[in-house]
Amino acid sequence: MVLLQTFTPSANPLGSQWLSALLAVLPVLAMLITLGALRWKAHLAGLFSWGVALIVAITAFRMPIGMAFSSSVQGFLYGLFPISWILLGAIWMYQVTVISGRFDDLRRTFFLISDDPRVLGILIAFCFGGLLEALAGFGAPVAIAAAMLIAIGFGKLRGAITALVANTVPVAFGAVGLPVLMAAKTGGLDVAMVAPVTARVCAVLCLVVPFLMLAIMDGRKGVRECWPFGLFVGVVFGVTKVIVGGTPVYNLTEIFAAVVTVALSLLFLKVWKPKGGREAAERIGIPIDPTVEIESVEAQEVDTSDLTGSRIFMALVPYILVIVVFGIAAIPAVKDSFKAADVKMAWPGLSGLMTAGGEAAAHQTYIWQWLSQPGFLLAIVAILVGFIYRVPLADVTKELWINAKKMKFSMLTIGLVVALAYVMGDSGQTLALGLFFAGAGAFSPFLAPILGW
Repeated sequence: MVLLQTFTPSANPLGSQWLSALLAVLPVLAMLITLGALRWKAHLAGLFSWGVALIVAITAFRMPIGMAFSSSVQGFLYGLFPISWILLGAIWMYQVTVISGRFDDLRRTFFLISDDPRVLGILIAFCFGGLLEALAGFGAPVAIAAAMLIAIGFGKLRGAITALVANTVPVAFGAVGLPVLMAAKTGGLDVAMVAPVTARVCAVLCLVVPFLMLAIMDGRKGVRECWPFGLFVGVVFGVTKVIVGGTPVYNLTEIFAAVVTVALSLLFLKVWKPKGGREAAERIGIPIDPTVEIESVEAQEVDTSDLTGSRIFMALVPYILVIVVFGIAAIPAVKDSFKAADVKMAWPGLSGLMTAGGEAAAHQTYIWQWLSQPGFLLAIVAILVGFIYRVPLADVTKELWINAKKMKFSMLTIGLVVALAYVMGDSGQTLALGLFFAGAGAFSPFLAPILGW
């Protein structure tokens, strides 16, 4: 007779909380050192850090070897499906707009709004970048927004920093709400409870980031001359986030915030005009650091004479479709029908895995979310966009394959990092770190961001 092997993780397997936490932090340190200091490729850093987490789990936290590997495999699989699939679907949709030529129409549309580069900087990096973050995430919004800023005359370093700072607000609801969804799942909470709180926290940041962007773009003059627009954008973006974040379509929070903000900004700019835009256009191309940037950047001439109302509308079609498709999918009857296609299976090797409280761990089972995850909906949008833009189906599917190949190491990295997170969580390492930080008393609020990071 073979007895079922069970494992209940301990937050303090060594009898000393600080020592247990010291060992638990080794995988995190391994990632920081290999990726940050040694500049290893991300997938190699992820592989090494996962190996460290595995060794710590087995030797120090006494997790059975089979369970440690089985937990890692499940984490790796979850990193590929649905996480990487969501990212791939979003980038696929975006690339279909690029090969159709419609994305260039969208880029040029911004120049119809204002000739002040600081106003365009906020609209492109903060609003449009937030829209891209909501759809794709994973660095694509920063790369695209920075390239667009450089195209309108921003210095390369100035454009990159502006795009990076702008991207701090939308990441919580990026990739169609994936970070919020994962935070809720990890904490064992209902996402309907986590999303509204997250939206309120991010709304406060919306009042700060536009002013930081103005300072980066054009120093004190930028803040002094454009503060009304920065405040307007911050308030509208933040209020929209709070409203949508508390609804069933929380995963579209950034999309609604970006679209509503741009629409109302058009009206705002009809009654308020910034001063000093021409002089600012000369300053934004000046290098921030001459040792990094050899020469100034000159704005490219953008011809908007052939843009018509129909072309502008067609350029917006993909983003309208995202809202429509995800809105339909949020209808209870449709949502339930999609969930009916989910397949739940007992995960091999984890039938005896328990939580620290002695209950059956959630990772004992795995759910194949075939239709109930955003990647499926994004794939529908990508195909619809190709059909509307009259892109041959062969080219649409080819674009999926091309981007899958481009993302192969990125997907490998994501899988390894999630595998690392799974084995750390299931073995008790994450709990050990959490309890150690919780023991800091009044300093806990200052250390909590480090733990979250």
